[in-house]
Amino acid sequence: MFRPVALDQALSARSEDIRTIPVLREAVVDGPPGDPVYRRQGDTGILVEYGDMVLDLHLRFRVQALYEALLAEGVAGLLDLTPGIRSLQVRYEPRRISYRDVLALLRRVEASLPAVSSLAVPTRTIHLPLSWDDESTRIAIEKYMHSVRRDAPWCPSNIEFIRRINGLASQDEVRRIVFSASYLVMGLGDVYLGAPVATPLDPRHRLVTTKYNPARTWTPENAVGIGGAYMCIYGMEGPGGYQFVGRTVPVWNRYRTTKSFGEGCPWLLRFFDQIRFYPVEHAELHQLRHDILSGRFEPKIETSEFRLADYDAFLSAEADSIASFRATQRRAFADERERWKAAGLDAVVEDVVVAAEPSPVPAGCIPAVSPTAGALWKILVAPGQPVQAGETVAIVESMKMELACTSPESGIVECLLAAEGQPVSPGQNLLAIKPSDTP
Repeated sequence: MFRPVALDQALSARSEDIRTIPVLREAVVDGPPGDPVYRRQGDTGILVEYGDMVLDLHLRFRVQALYEALLAEGVAGLLDLTPGIRSLQVRYEPRRISYRDVLALLRRVEASLPAVSSLAVPTRTIHLPLSWDDESTRIAIEKYMHSVRRDAPWCPSNIEFIRRINGLASQDEVRRIVFSASYLVMGLGDVYLGAPVATPLDPRHRLVTTKYNPARTWTPENAVGIGGAYMCIYGMEGPGGYQFVGRTVPVWNRYRTTKSFGEGCPWLLRFFDQIRFYPVEHAELHQLRHDILSGRFEPKIETSEFRLADYDAFLSAEADSIASFRATQRRAFADERERWKAAGLDAVVEDVVVAAEPSPVPAGCIPAVSPTAGALWKILVAPGQPVQAGETVAIVESMKMELACTSPESGIVECLLAAEGQPVSPGQNLLAIKPSDTP
């Protein structure tokens, strides 16, 4: 919230900021190789980072151990602890505890942590329905092709793209892997609303992909997608870039408390949950999506313990098979990128929307115009159709948003002045309407 201050107060505050700049230079505190790195985040946060930017469950377990140890300390002034895949964000109240004291606390607790290989965490296996290649995701792909990028290598089928880039024999093999995988939830709130960042425990189930480039402007709520080696369930409608495999039930309940969505916990998933999908048809999923929010449907949940030592033993026993799968995957990924290069698809050339000359409007008619620059996604009316003043007659996509073009008056649609998929400029005439009182 802004508040007015006198000029003298503003100048005094600025002088104080300048005096603290030498202190702020201590932004990154490195330790010996293998130790965590501490990064200062403004005046109220520290980011603890472990290891290289690779997918390594040992790093996630180490983050969890630090997170739980700090919770147990109960230090006054620590406001939030947010675990990531290989990091922990610590937010504190500088009026109650200083940056140096937080840094000292982090180093002391880190030194007391047990060996990662000895760690175990509680885990729940949650069985969720998945509508494979759901019609809502096909609509999203169609929309993307229509208004963003028609020649994208992942169009018109994300599943075919996943098959190709992973070197699999058929789309049925993609389906088999997705329904066989146990996805370990390593992070929550991937962008919003309890969306999981999850990866298959078995490396032979880790289908890897690139993301959409440019990103989609629309993703259906609770679409299931793969990006990199991670699976995500989208918490709400919005933009996105993961490659679709289907759609599932909500992972966030904004309406009520149920057995699955507990008191004070509107999200379904927890750290280290394992998600297992089972197939359902689109119509059945439609009903389950409603039922889970009211508590009429509760997914099957099994509890157990996940021991890192047991997982390491599994990886060791299956090392040869895992290495073979990864080698095939790497070759297929490289071949796919070469195909893009040969076809000129390795670089995205953005269309430049040039202000168009106004389309001629027939005599006695008035135009419905585009509210902004973007792409004309849908025309909702046809010539000869009656419309009411203020009625939405077309939809323009711009900056990952859908904007309505409305009829300025009641009347009859005389003709269309633009085509779906066409770039449009602000104020461009999209269609002509003959007012009701026009003879």
